[in-house]
Amino acid sequence: MSILLHPTYFPNISYFVGMINAESITFEVEDNYQKQTFRNRTSIYAANGILILSIPVVFTQKNRQKFKDIKIANETNWQTQHWKSLQSAYSTSPFFEFYQDELQPLFDYKETYLLDFNFKCLNVIYDCLQLDLKFSKTESYQNITDDKTDLRHLANTKLEQGQLFSAYTQVFDSKYGFKNNLSILDLLFNEGPNAVNYLQSQKLIV
Repeated sequence: MSILLHPTYFPNISYFVGMINAESITFEVEDNYQKQTFRNRTSIYAANGILILSIPVVFTQKNRQKFKDIKIANETNWQTQHWKSLQSAYSTSPFFEFYQDELQPLFDYKETYLLDFNFKCLNVIYDCLQLDLKFSKTESYQNITDDKTDLRHLANTKLEQGQLFSAYTQVFDSKYGFKNNLSILDLLFNEGPNAVNYLQSQKLIV
């Protein structure tokens, strides 16, 4: 299966289930930016339940703006806040200390463009999971694709909610139960090297 995806901020599990079982991966980079999507946000499991981490962005146009032209609002202290949130949520997880040295540099260097930062996050996760997944990028926007399975809807915070996956142990599941389809970071910190086996065993609703 060849798939088409939006590059999002630390993609959720549904993305990686799709990617790990795909024959080829293409990321959409020629579309217009849309608010209220996973392009600049990710969901983690914190002490009080699901916590949304959002990257602040700058809009330089009133009308449509290309995703690849969206800049990060780096005058805010979002990187420190996100890293502290991850530490607070996952410091007691089995594998946080194992991966934190690979992840922390992402929250130190200020990247200008959101799209570039999302790809940096993706590459770090590839390294953590020891995945050798090759991907390409679109050269023009196509509303309809005949040669690929269109998974761009997974970036929509409302449309991806139908994805259901097997439960795994989470830090706060004794308090609030299993939380489904969170950021890949949740699976990584809780399952470590076993995360790849987990992803390969899951099915994506397309």
